[in-house]
Amino acid sequence: MIPVVKITGASLDALMFYVSVLGLLLLAGVFLRLKIRLLKQWFMPAALVAGALGLALGPYGLEFFHEEMVNAWALIPGRLITIVFAPMLMGVIIPNPKKVINMMGPQAMFTLGGDFLQIAVPFLLTALVFSPYWQTNPLFGTIVELGFAGGHGTAGGMTEVFKELGWPDGTTLSLMTATVGLFLGIVSGMIIINFGIRKGYTSVIKSTEDIRKDEPEIIVAENQKSGSMVTINKDVIDSFALHFSLIGIAILLGWIMQKALATWVKGIPLFPLAMLGGLLVQIILSKTPWAVLVDRKTFQRIQGWALEFLIVAAVASLKIPIIIAYAMPLTIVMFVMSALLIGYFFWAGKRIFKEDWFENAIVAYGSLTAVAAVGLLLLRTVDPEMKTNAGVAYALRGPFISPIVGGGILSASLPVIIAQYGALNSGLVFLGLFFAVLVICKMAGWWHPVSKKA
Repeated sequence: MIPVVKITGASLDALMFYVSVLGLLLLAGVFLRLKIRLLKQWFMPAALVAGALGLALGPYGLEFFHEEMVNAWALIPGRLITIVFAPMLMGVIIPNPKKVINMMGPQAMFTLGGDFLQIAVPFLLTALVFSPYWQTNPLFGTIVELGFAGGHGTAGGMTEVFKELGWPDGTTLSLMTATVGLFLGIVSGMIIINFGIRKGYTSVIKSTEDIRKDEPEIIVAENQKSGSMVTINKDVIDSFALHFSLIGIAILLGWIMQKALATWVKGIPLFPLAMLGGLLVQIILSKTPWAVLVDRKTFQRIQGWALEFLIVAAVASLKIPIIIAYAMPLTIVMFVMSALLIGYFFWAGKRIFKEDWFENAIVAYGSLTAVAAVGLLLLRTVDPEMKTNAGVAYALRGPFISPIVGGGILSASLPVIIAQYGALNSGLVFLGLFFAVLVICKMAGWWHPVSKKA
């Protein structure tokens, strides 16, 4: 039997008001993004600008927004991330691994290597430095992968897990690393691109003057494209409502799996299981004539609005005192991992990718430090017409990599892994997995000598 959850009318009214204020912040963020040239030049997302504005107006800034509202915002990311993940594998045709492995293999290995690196190093730093000298909780080691590769959604979705494991500070710190990662992905990515063009590493763009800087922010009517397709007669049901119902089924299946797994493993969040629930829905629908009712673009629009509001709520509800309390270990781990990932980009990118190494590595770098949208933004900057195979390879590796790392099941399990095996042992295992990825690349023929030009 589904448990009863009591919700009062007053709480629903308060939630509606708080979400409306988030909408106002997001609109203000859009306006600032359109009007401030510096934000445009560095491709800052409106949601991030809106979140920063909300943080400045909150209880740790100008105190315009009261603490109760901000605390309510802090609960939103953990719920919206489930909506983002539930349809991730719905409306998608899972490609045959044998047909695409040679194209997407290097992309998958590069992503796995970078992900294992940002798991292993913070784990080891926590065990060997942060815990002995600052008495930092062992779970501190999880915040980089959850924030960088996972993003704000994954970080916010771990709220209940961190609470259950006795370290609620983990949510705020993970959200902080996600914010740093978003800045790092965009800003350092653009710096890397400018450097790469001058060094002749890029395959398509040969001059920094060719980088798109004046692309219109507002799309005029004649250039506007359809964002989704209507798959059913509106007399039956609105197409968006139909897709929301499928997401609801996916979430319900995820909830059932979560309750079943709780007997053996505690602490697994709902969002990766909802993604598996979505996969089950997709498999069942694909066997029926109703498969034509599913429109992938509609799911993407739903994921899009959920992610935008998620980022605003996550950034605006950051708890500054917690960040200050962990300032030293947080600064160290951010600096070390930023340097390592940039070094990994140049060192491994030149060796794993035989052709168009810069384009292939930059799209993966963007998703390793921030979200997939940042990776694609960086790729479009150096390959605006998608002349290289980087975009296709990146897309193909998605169904095989996304369910595991960068917000997938492995990411969601990291706090549980540390709680059970400790930061040191877990860090050594993931460091071993990082080197195993390099060995696999060598054995598969995806490791190439670096030419003098590169």
